[in-house]
Amino acid sequence: MKAKICGVKNFETLNFIINHKYPPKFLGFICNYRKSKRYLNYKNLKKLLNCKKRKKIKFVSVLVNPNEIILRKIKKLNFDYLQLYDVSPKKTKVIKKKFKIKIITAITVKNLKDVLKYKNFVNISEIILFDSKGYEKSLGFNHQLLKNVTHPINKMLAGNIKYNDKLDKYEKITDIIDISGSLETRGEKDNLKIDKFLRNIKKVNDKDKKKNSANRSA
Repeated sequence: MKAKICGVKNFETLNFIINHKYPPKFLGFICNYRKSKRYLNYKNLKKLLNCKKRKKIKFVSVLVNPNEIILRKIKKLNFDYLQLYDVSPKKTKVIKKKFKIKIITAITVKNLKDVLKYKNFVNISEIILFDSKGYEKSLGFNHQLLKNVTHPINKMLAGNIKYNDKLDKYEKITDIIDISGSLETRGEKDNLKIDKFLRNIKKVNDKDKKKNSANRSA
C-alpha cells in the first residue's frame, strides 16, 4: 500500500515529509482551487517546489477543471502528475497528450453510479482517485463501493480516512491511501500525525511482506 499526503503548503511540512524515514509515494499541492484553505498561488507554489526532492516521491498538481493558462504554468514546475477534478475523458486525453504528463483522475463519489464513472478513464489515466463529495469539507462515502471496480487499475482512495485508522482494512479495495485534513491540527499540518500515518502505512506493508514470505515457505 502506498501513501499520498495532500495539501502541503509550507517549507516546514514539506521538508519533514521529504526527509521522513518512510516518505509517502505522492505529495499533493492545491494549485488552482482558491476556496481551499490549502490553496497556493503560483508564486508561492514555485518557491515551495524549488527544493531537492527524493526521486521516489512524486509531486502531484491538484487541479479543478483547469484552463490552458494554469496548465501552461504548471508544466514549468516540478510536477510528476496532474490530479484532475471535473474534467471529462475527452479533455483529459487532450491534456495528457499536449502536456505529456501522467494523470490522476479524481472522481467524487456519493453512490455506485459515481464509482462506475471510472470506466470512462481506464485507458487514459494512470491512477483513478475515488474521493468524497465536497471540496471544502469531505462528506464521506461508503468505501466498500470500490469492490465494484473490476478493471485492473491503480486505485487511490480519499475521504474521511483518519491518520490513525487501521489501514489494513483498506488493502483489498485500494492501492493508495490519500489523506489531508486528518493530518491537521487547527488547520495546519501536524508533523506528529504525519509521522503516525506514515508509520501505519509501513506497518501494513511489513505485515504483507511477512505474510507473503510465509506463503512462499509453506
